[in-house]
Amino acid sequence: MASDARSNLKPLSLHVPEPQFRPGDTVDFAAVEIPAAGAARRPDTAEAARDFTDLAYTLVRVLDEEGHAVGPWNPRLSADAKRRMLRHMATVRAFDERMFRAQRQGKTSFYMKSLGEEAVAVAAAHALDADDMCFPSYRQQGLLIARGCPLVDMMNQIYSNTGDKLQGKQLPIMYSEKRFGFFSISGNLTTQYPQAVGWAMASASKGDTRIAATWCGEGSTAEGDFHSALTFATVYRAPVIFNVVNNQWAISSFSGFAGAEATTFAARAIGYGIAGLRVDGNDALAVYAATQWAAERARTNAGPTLIEHFTYRTEGHSTSDDPTQYRSAGEPTAWPLGDPIRRLKDHLIAQGEWDEERHAAMDKEIAEDVRAQQKAAEKNGILGHGLHQPLDTLFDGVFEEMPWHLREQQAQMMAEEAASGRPWARK
Repeated sequence: MASDARSNLKPLSLHVPEPQFRPGDTVDFAAVEIPAAGAARRPDTAEAARDFTDLAYTLVRVLDEEGHAVGPWNPRLSADAKRRMLRHMATVRAFDERMFRAQRQGKTSFYMKSLGEEAVAVAAAHALDADDMCFPSYRQQGLLIARGCPLVDMMNQIYSNTGDKLQGKQLPIMYSEKRFGFFSISGNLTTQYPQAVGWAMASASKGDTRIAATWCGEGSTAEGDFHSALTFATVYRAPVIFNVVNNQWAISSFSGFAGAEATTFAARAIGYGIAGLRVDGNDALAVYAATQWAAERARTNAGPTLIEHFTYRTEGHSTSDDPTQYRSAGEPTAWPLGDPIRRLKDHLIAQGEWDEERHAAMDKEIAEDVRAQQKAAEKNGILGHGLHQPLDTLFDGVFEEMPWHLREQQAQMMAEEAASGRPWARK
């Protein structure tokens, strides 16, 4: 029998990934390989993806430990451009802190900060053209801020108040901004990936010059939509940039459950014949350079690119999460790639283009502006303080033309409300 032939084998065992550190553990990230800044080569954007698979296993880095921009990926931006990028990242951080407090004060139900990940969205927004279409996940508020979306509009959506252009139909922070090329955020993981590919394919089929960019967390690469999107993108050479934000943690499960123990997330690109880059996600200049490179590749019909942004989620997954329950409290401060805002600030200071006094003044100015925008938004109401939209708008914005059966339901609902005496009818 076959079982007799295998009698000398050890029983099979199942490998269950386990994070390196748990609550109470001393953190030591010495095992994380950090290549020297400037060491990664920069291939021509027309080069075949199979000829630079090594870039999926290293880290594209520009800023070194002394704050100097070095190597072939240095985008050589002007000091003004870098100061704008720094300001936008600082604005994201101040906005996050203010809205986090608002949730804790009961003014809204939910919020997600991007502390430590600001460079991923802000630097990409600076590298893309303003009319390129972004398909974000739920931690890319930096795209909107860098593209000039009024903070009060974002806050109105978070509060689901009378100024909310989405009429309270979306969970707080799930923005939708056609004005700024920002596709509606979905709480369902990675649905935005095939949407971005479809948009990019449409742009190409129409002979347009605009490209698409999309973002997801590393855990979402285990979703079927991720792989469907990469298949379509490689077959049709869709002009799209796939961004995988590897911040080491999903809600309470570490990146190993998505395959991080076996290989890098950038290596997902290799099996699809897609260009893959692994980038220092806390280095704003590296993120800018990689995005600019991928955008040129897409715009010249050389195909899609997958960029893994190697970074760290400094705080909880959301206001509903307590990271102290599943990871060591020492991880955020021990992360070897540092803080993206501090690193860009130190770079500008090393260039003689910035100083601590100007930085402190900028932070104060931003904080005052964010506070003023919050006060303006709260004049339109806060979540939980009554119905901020006319009740019959519940049916609006779903279909371009409301079908007859929904019109009947709407009329029935309004008749019942009028009979009840509740003041929810449209004014």
